[in-house]
Amino acid sequence: MPQFATRLDGVQPSFIREILKVTANPEIISFAGGLPNPALFPVEEMAEVAAAVLRDQGRTALQYSTTEGDPELRACIAERYKAKKGLDVAADDILITTGSQQCLDLVGKVLIDRGSPIVLERPGYLGAIQAFSFFGPVYRTVELADDGPDLEALARALEGEKPRFFYAVPNFQNPSGVTYSAEKRRAAADLLSRNGVTLVEDDPYGELRFLGQDQQPVSALMRDHALLLGTFSKIAAPGFRIGWVVAPKRYREKLVIAKQAADLHTSTLVQRILVRYLREHDIDAHIARIRECYGNQRRVMVEAIERHFPEEVRFTRPEGGMFLWAAMPEGCASMDLFERAIARKVAFVPGRPFYVDGTGENTLRLNYSNSDPERIEEGVRRLGESLKDYLTPPCRVAAAGA
Repeated sequence: MPQFATRLDGVQPSFIREILKVTANPEIISFAGGLPNPALFPVEEMAEVAAAVLRDQGRTALQYSTTEGDPELRACIAERYKAKKGLDVAADDILITTGSQQCLDLVGKVLIDRGSPIVLERPGYLGAIQAFSFFGPVYRTVELADDGPDLEALARALEGEKPRFFYAVPNFQNPSGVTYSAEKRRAAADLLSRNGVTLVEDDPYGELRFLGQDQQPVSALMRDHALLLGTFSKIAAPGFRIGWVVAPKRYREKLVIAKQAADLHTSTLVQRILVRYLREHDIDAHIARIRECYGNQRRVMVEAIERHFPEEVRFTRPEGGMFLWAAMPEGCASMDLFERAIARKVAFVPGRPFYVDGTGENTLRLNYSNSDPERIEEGVRRLGESLKDYLTPPCRVAAAGA
């Protein structure tokens, strides 16, 4: 029998990936996956620029490259930070990664020792939980309110042995859809700075805002002690697997060493294709189309929930991103609801895997970006029927006694 590394002991398979196997049936309306809408992928433009890159730069585009990433792509990202956020980010501060998921793995390798504390939002992003769990941290969690973290809970989480970092998704958080207010951003940055704790800010959805006002990254308030993660997966194509991390030099040097050991460098060809796309096409117009589409799908889902869900089910109304979050009364279990929903051919993600303490059984995540309005309406209607069926005894009895 093989002897496996003990670091695997506390790591579970991706719960969402397992659910997606169940939802492969095309008859099932799935709100489970965190998938961008493939109808919006710039296929023709990418085919055009890919052919041009191979024709004009094929010998170098198919060669090994530097770990840090294509200099022109890093410059493009830095230019967008200046134009969109007013941030002065140097191209040299950026490390290109194989998707933002690799950023999380590299952060774990560089900053986590077994038994060291780290701070997460509650609920937290499942991909980060899976990535960090390989390194055996001790989790401390901070409850999210409608406008960001519970600041008293964050202060408590920073007490005692200093945590290695606070991992946060301040814009349209996955899974909750919550966005930090400007006040919460300033307060969180102040708490972290005063305690000398690193911020790992993940911003995969920041350009997908439909409502409200844009906010500056929290890391802009504490640049010397913050890592800012980004990705092209939500605004160009997830299949490219192009992400990045903006990091001060002392962090970046360690991250580069970890990446060299992982994969040497991210695909040279894909980086060159993306650079040419950014230089020759209007990505802002493309993002505007995504916003319009997702904003409409979000509106349809919220309005359908208001019509079809029982009134005791609470849910978030995100200002952007790809998800909203719902909670049944305490004592109910979304895994039990899932079985009833699947029988009606509609799927969602039960919330418990987003909690490192094993709670959250009454919660669920819904994705609206990968369904058209008609399927959203029908899927929410079916899920509403499942909820009404489930939120009768014994669930109501259990909730009353919780």
